[in-house]
Amino acid sequence: MKYMDKSIKEIHEALKKGEVTSRQLIDESIEKSKIIQEKCNAFVTILDDVKDSEVTDELLSGIPYGVKDNYSTKGVLSTGSSNTLKDYVPFFTATAIENLSKKGAVCVNKTALDEFGMGGTGTTCHTGIVKNPWDRTRMCAGSSAGSAAAVASGVYPYATGSDTGDSIRKPAAYCGIVGYKPTYGMISRYGLFPFASSLDHCGVLTRSVKDAAIVTDGMKGIDKNDMTSWDSSDIHLYDSIDGNVKGKKLCFIKEICDINNYPNADEKLKKHLENFMKTIEKCREVGIEVEEVSVDQKLLNATPSVYVVISCAEATSNMSNLTGFIFGPREEGERWNESLKNYRTKGFSPLIKRRFVIGSYVLQAQNKDRYFHNAQRVRRLLVDEWKKLFKTYDGVILPVGTGPAKKLEGSNDILDKNTSVLEEHLQIGNFGGFPSITIPNGFVDDLPVGVNITGNCFDDINVLNMAYALESSMNYKGQIVRSERS
Repeated sequence: MKYMDKSIKEIHEALKKGEVTSRQLIDESIEKSKIIQEKCNAFVTILDDVKDSEVTDELLSGIPYGVKDNYSTKGVLSTGSSNTLKDYVPFFTATAIENLSKKGAVCVNKTALDEFGMGGTGTTCHTGIVKNPWDRTRMCAGSSAGSAAAVASGVYPYATGSDTGDSIRKPAAYCGIVGYKPTYGMISRYGLFPFASSLDHCGVLTRSVKDAAIVTDGMKGIDKNDMTSWDSSDIHLYDSIDGNVKGKKLCFIKEICDINNYPNADEKLKKHLENFMKTIEKCREVGIEVEEVSVDQKLLNATPSVYVVISCAEATSNMSNLTGFIFGPREEGERWNESLKNYRTKGFSPLIKRRFVIGSYVLQAQNKDRYFHNAQRVRRLLVDEWKKLFKTYDGVILPVGTGPAKKLEGSNDILDKNTSVLEEHLQIGNFGGFPSITIPNGFVDDLPVGVNITGNCFDDINVLNMAYALESSMNYKGQIVRSERS
């Protein structure tokens, strides 16, 4: 009997009853990892020699999972999917992963990502392109592409991810699973390779809302090594989910959801937005009041630009330690500066180098106020706008992206101005550090699509509970890609 396609609670109960052992689960997961690696290229490292774990009352004990390869893992290759760290083996483990280990969770592989998390396609991993298990001619989105592909394929019930703009939540939508980033600082970022520190969130990809709560309970906690972490010991996400949404209110934004705002909309986008409006009715059926609101279109249109400026500026600063001298494969050169130049020129992909150029430019003294400081000001305006909504509503519900996963062939990193806000609005959740969850929302042309709920900071229980109630009204919880497709 196979167990990796079951929920965490179901697997735990089977372990406690002695129906299966941790060793058998690990072997099943590793076997499936190798199959999915051949088909989807989802992993950087598969840990064939991993030891099993004692089964205790902890729900995660003895159960395999995957770790995104931008989390530091002591003694295990941790590359960030970059050639600049292709041989890097850390001497310490990220706090979030250490917390899971204390719960008895078993890491069986490191999942591929866009280089250092700086991409939204899953196509810039140093090990190659990650393919979507629903249709291997399509992308998983990024940067948590490998984690999403693995969970959707039934390799294990959950994997860790990181989210700087939508890097957990959009891959979850493209792969038909759940992607959750909690309030900024609920999970320590110590040991997560930094991309943009004010935007980076640790989080999880699962196949149900309750599983997302279980894993986040295991990862979270205040950490002396991360000054942005906070004490959430009195918050018990999993135990607090009861599906009672009486009196809850959500809103959706007309400027993002109205098909009339997209004069060049194709059939997929039309179906996607029609599907979303049906989900709004589902919300009302389960007892959540939902209203349409309006937000200044000019302010919304600034979202992608604000993200690019701030994330690239912070990335340029964070990645300045990648010189080839401290760690990574040193390059030859007659002088130190020549070695450094060769290391960064040969090691980074074109996408990363482009982002570093942007970051350096907007941080130059003569440009800083015009670009970086203005981006910070507009970020504040966007966060304030969402904060105003949270005074009346428990959350904002919106469709994820413009539809199902895009084709790999011919894909690029250039936004269509006509639909850029629809593609990039999840970034606002990072601007404000808001808890935000994507759940499956059915199919468009036989490919999965997602819907997102974002709430106010520290209101994670409310966000998860509304997502759970909505999930329970649909038939997409726990879905696995059929073997003939994956």
